[in-house]
Amino acid sequence: MEIPVRHLFNRKKFPGRMFLDMLLIPSALWLAFALRYDSFWPTAIEENGWLFAAATVLVIPLFIHLGVYRAMPAYVGIKAFYCLVKALSLHAVLLLAFSTIVNTNGVPITVFAIYWFVSLAIVGGNRVLLRSLLKWFEKNKYSPKSVVVYGAGSAGVELADALQAGQEFSPIAFIDDKKELQGKEIRGIKVYPTNHLEALIHKYHVSQVLLAIPSSSPARRQTVVNYLAKFPVHVRSVPALADIVSGRSKIQDLREIDIEDILGRDPVSPDQSLLSACITGKSVMVTGAGGSIGSELCRQIIELQPSRVVLFEICEFALYSIDKELRDFCNVRKKNISTSSIEIVPILGSVTDEGILQRVLDTFNIQTVYHAAAYKHVPLVEHNTIEGIKNNIFGTWCTAKAVLNAGVETFILISTDKAVRPTSVMGASKRMAELVVQALARQSFSTRFSIVRFGNVLGSSGSVVPLFREQIKNGGPITITHPEVTRYFMTIPEAAQLVIQAGAMARGGEVFVLDMGKPVRILDLAHRMISLIGLSVRDRNNPNGDISIETTQLRPGEKLYEELLLGNNVTHTQHPRIMQANEEELPLEQITKILKQLEGSCASHNIGNVRKLLKDYVDYMPTSGIEDMLWIAESQKNKIPISLSPQAVHN
Repeated sequence: MEIPVRHLFNRKKFPGRMFLDMLLIPSALWLAFALRYDSFWPTAIEENGWLFAAATVLVIPLFIHLGVYRAMPAYVGIKAFYCLVKALSLHAVLLLAFSTIVNTNGVPITVFAIYWFVSLAIVGGNRVLLRSLLKWFEKNKYSPKSVVVYGAGSAGVELADALQAGQEFSPIAFIDDKKELQGKEIRGIKVYPTNHLEALIHKYHVSQVLLAIPSSSPARRQTVVNYLAKFPVHVRSVPALADIVSGRSKIQDLREIDIEDILGRDPVSPDQSLLSACITGKSVMVTGAGGSIGSELCRQIIELQPSRVVLFEICEFALYSIDKELRDFCNVRKKNISTSSIEIVPILGSVTDEGILQRVLDTFNIQTVYHAAAYKHVPLVEHNTIEGIKNNIFGTWCTAKAVLNAGVETFILISTDKAVRPTSVMGASKRMAELVVQALARQSFSTRFSIVRFGNVLGSSGSVVPLFREQIKNGGPITITHPEVTRYFMTIPEAAQLVIQAGAMARGGEVFVLDMGKPVRILDLAHRMISLIGLSVRDRNNPNGDISIETTQLRPGEKLYEELLLGNNVTHTQHPRIMQANEEELPLEQITKILKQLEGSCASHNIGNVRKLLKDYVDYMPTSGIEDMLWIAESQKNKIPISLSPQAVHN
């Protein structure tokens, strides 16, 4: 049976360490006599043999009492060394005292001074050597992977310490741009300039580069990530600085490179004065509370200390999950009286049920409603047109009417860029929902109705990034619908903050849009994600690559290029990155008429008529084939008026 080396010196089984110390202590005392008398075996040793016996007997109880054996040999640090110094100092003083009391053959004081230095060197050196041997055995047993730490600041050094104490990775170098650090050694690891990375990768067979620059700007991180993407290494990162400071993560909690680092877009900072206006001290309801956006809204709402949060959700498991998460959060923060006193109310229900909506709004005296409930997956809604219309259009209509009847102060509809010149049922249904809210806004003097529109949300359910990661994990291929598809992206926290801030700026009927920077080509995103995990793209030029990228075709209703605005009539708001779109509206009378027609068509399952109504009133441009889609996308890109051929319309 194999016994691991470290078990021989386990703190609960330290006879081996005791026996070693019982040999080293008299050896140190002998060496002290030899150095003092300049003789290998001075006669003073024979005259004071009792002193050697006393030193050997005394050392073990003293070491045990002072906790010398508490430290594991593999993790001996500065505290353990300090404890050893204290124990050996006391041991030397006690031996001197015994010698003075007995005084049979006087031992010079210098012997004990020399003994203190020698014992510290021998016993302390033994522990350092033992630690090195144990680490060497462990490293050879587990064959750690050679890694390079990018960033020799405090985060990088702390990460290197954690890696050296572990068994999985062996940090062989730091990379840092600061010239004053280059060429120096930190924790025994040399710091190299950036241009040495390629040579280090080949020389030491480096498998991973660990990014340890948590406080860098997004632009700086993107520059580094772009550079690292050139090399055949897996790039991972320490958590964000905010997560480290808050205690949610530790330096050694390595993660995959965030998509935000790949995109490099500066996050939109919230205006703190806008965040609390519709929430703090108020009774708030979120529909679709268990979804990607809805759940993040709930998290941020709790932080802003409302009096009550009503979680309205049709999916039981999603409702259970967000309810438990919020309650756990409040329990952790129970010392904060404001947070722990928030009432959390989970309600199972559908937004198409106006009766339950009305009862909930009245019972809990709701003052702010964030309407996040919607079917959002384009292909699914395309194949389930009636359900998509019921949930997205009539769900919004029922919720908005109930809000109006209950006298709710603020109602915010969460919309999508796919509502702009929609080519899908999902986009068309969301555009109709926008028109419903705008029409009600013109009729209401008590409730402020407004709309928030944004692009794709990173990490949300069904989004492209989790899909690509899953495909890479399974060995590929990565599938994209067209090599020229581009999308706007934002983070889930940004989206939730935008929704909250829009509520504070709302006066009625506005469409708020985030300045999302430049759109990203999905093909470039796929290439970057493959590179940063240390793999290569398999294609015609590299047939031995790891992951292939396959092009399928644009799915029904999918665009090449997304848009955020219907026109150029845009005004600025008090937030520099939030715009207000001024777009065409329909009067409530006409909206009511359209909804009645849609309701009749849905009841009779006349999908053709549903699509026709959407085409007539929200510029819905349904597509049936790749040629039509490409034509539409090119027209959108060049801002050319579009008139679809009859065969492009589903009936």
